[in-house]
Amino acid sequence: MKLYYVYILSNYSKTVFYVGMTDDPGRRMYEHKNKIYPGFTEKYNCDLLLYYEEFEGSDQAAYREHQLKRYRKEWKRNLIDSLNPDWKDLTDRFPFEP
Repeated sequence: MKLYYVYILSNYSKTVFYVGMTDDPGRRMYEHKNKIYPGFTEKYNCDLLLYYEEFEGSDQAAYREHQLKRYRKEWKRNLIDSLNPDWKDLTDRFPFEP
């Protein structure tokens, strides 16, 4: 069974949030941290994984990603607080060897 992940990244000062979805969190976090692809996360230096959820289906994950993208910044902060009150970078939970 393949798992899918919806995640929230932020920058060092935790002022910008990015919501994404992936089926390979280790690879995806590597790409964000190393700014492999140009775009929002590269422009705003969003490479701290602060929150994630696991899903068994891509449809469920895509639906949740869409929900979170519509959340206001304050709601995203509350969501992160609920599961990661210290706002630690959780990237090490998904090791990746390039």
